[in-house]
Amino acid sequence: MSSDDPSAPPPSGVIGTDRLVLRPWRVEDAAAALEVYGSAEVTRWLSPVMDRVPDLAAMRLLLQRWIAEDGRLTAPAGRWALHRADDDRVIGGAVLLPLPPGDEDLEIGWQLHPGAWGEDYAGECAFALARLAFEHGVDEVFAVVRSDNAQDAAAIRSNGMYWVGETRKYFGLELQVYRLRAADLDRAAPEGHRPPR
Repeated sequence: MSSDDPSAPPPSGVIGTDRLVLRPWRVEDAAAALEVYGSAEVTRWLSPVMDRVPDLAAMRLLLQRWIAEDGRLTAPAGRWALHRADDDRVIGGAVLLPLPPGDEDLEIGWQLHPGAWGEDYAGECAFALARLAFEHGVDEVFAVVRSDNAQDAAAIRSNGMYWVGETRKYFGLELQVYRLRAADLDRAAPEGHRPPR
């Protein structure tokens, strides 16, 4: 089948939504990734703590490390470049990663270029990753947010994730923890069991 065939399956590791394509990172994404991870507005909220990536060479090295680590992860865990389907521009990154300690919980996360904030790309990305996790038999996914990051906490709640509490269990930081279960995505579930709109 041709790649133009809408019935063709997506390439391995690629997730599509109405407006987004999530695909594995490539080293040649470094310039676009630097626009995201080189922004202090983005990195100041990340957990684990991550310094702003200072330059293109450092971004290439980080992408090489992520790509190598992804090769050792068990599905559905991974990292993806997040880009808009209409113009193929990388606007961020997305993760489904085991949370330390113990790697018992699976974190769902996204990092968007500040110019892409406010478009609900986070919600679209979150539901795509959650569906992927649930299709692989994962019962629940978690998002962790720094306690003073009210904007991300509000976005996470608007995407149907439920507040669980606060902890220092992950990364040694004071974090709010949110959870999403498979039933939360089930649109046939009773109204009280579905994410808020």
